[in-house]
Amino acid sequence: MLDIKFIRENKDVVKSAIKNKNRQEVDLDLIIKLYEERVAGRSSLDEINRKRNEASKNRDVDVGKKLKEESLGLEAKIKETEEALKQLLIKIPNIPSPDTPIGRDASGNKVIRTFGEKPKFDFKPKPHWQLGEELDVIDNERAAKVAGARFTYLKRDLALLQFALISYAFGILTNQEKISEIIDKAGLDIKKNPFIAVVPPVFAKPEIMSAMARLDPPEDKYYIESDNLYLVGSAEHTLGPMHAGELLLESEMPIRYVGYSTAFRREAGTYGKDTRGILRVHQFDKVEIESFCLPENSYKEQDLMVACQEYLMQNLGLHYQVISICTGDMGFPDHRQIDIETWMPGQDSFKETHSADLIGGFQPRRLNTKVKNKEGKSEYVHMNDATVFAIGRTLIAIMENFQQSDGSILIPEVLRPYVGGKEKIEKRN
Repeated sequence: MLDIKFIRENKDVVKSAIKNKNRQEVDLDLIIKLYEERVAGRSSLDEINRKRNEASKNRDVDVGKKLKEESLGLEAKIKETEEALKQLLIKIPNIPSPDTPIGRDASGNKVIRTFGEKPKFDFKPKPHWQLGEELDVIDNERAAKVAGARFTYLKRDLALLQFALISYAFGILTNQEKISEIIDKAGLDIKKNPFIAVVPPVFAKPEIMSAMARLDPPEDKYYIESDNLYLVGSAEHTLGPMHAGELLLESEMPIRYVGYSTAFRREAGTYGKDTRGILRVHQFDKVEIESFCLPENSYKEQDLMVACQEYLMQNLGLHYQVISICTGDMGFPDHRQIDIETWMPGQDSFKETHSADLIGGFQPRRLNTKVKNKEGKSEYVHMNDATVFAIGRTLIAIMENFQQSDGSILIPEVLRPYVGGKEKIEKRN
């Protein structure tokens, strides 16, 4: 949520953000009017309460009774104004960073840099769904019988490889020496606090999802009406609210978390798109990172997250490109969004595998998460979140990039210690 003072002083900037992010037009003049009505109402309420105190001291019961009725009526009006104001404020997206490209859709995204080269094959590379079927490690057919379309069974060595990715990521990101190495290599002047390992809930209350600005679009979320809970679409949906309503200390900053969870998305509006294999499914697993930092360090914190993503991807030996996401393609709460797209030779295209979202103070203002600085003053923290591994998509990249002519798949060297030293996923005899 944006600060009302910022909106009043920067109406043109806010209007541009709404337009460039392709969001619903919001009446900013009405927002300012409601804010001024709220301020005036609270001032009047303070004056009425002052008079009530005087009447109480003078034991003037009739005047006190009348003033009480006035205050109750005014309180109800203020509450109504505040609710109307809130409903308008939550429709305003975050302001894009100055270096965010302006564009209507994904065609406006810009490549920042690339790593590696496309692998060369002396045979036609197969898509992961064909490899998965031939190696008997992906079974969508039986999953559809049990749960319906867009679900899967991961089996045998591919299932082991999922847990290898999780263990590898947690091992790196919770290690002080490794984080120091990544920070130094990226040339960042920030504290070298490692990430704290977390397994978060996969359910969140509606007010929490709203505060995180992650109900966009709402039809893509699974909602359990009987319990009034949402299933999360990413671990950061419940990592981000961990410190809701808390006042953190500057000495604790930055606080960094790495979390693993199963995630759920209805994939509304994607009928007929990527229906084969495990690229776009309803249930998937992710390792995510979330950080809470001082406002002046939020850009550096996002740079660290991207550096962590690249470190892990480079160690896997995968070819990728880093993308600056344009205004029309970026998330509602994002100030700056950087994605990684990984080459998938079986599909002859790059596919999104990572996202790093600089949120700034947008979510903390909704969550009321603040930090107390050295001078004793409190301000909203800044938040960042990023994908470490979207497990399914990373498995796809490994399968398609490291497939061999005999149908086997080489396991990246850094993952072999987590699968008993095994070097390949091979056909069963």
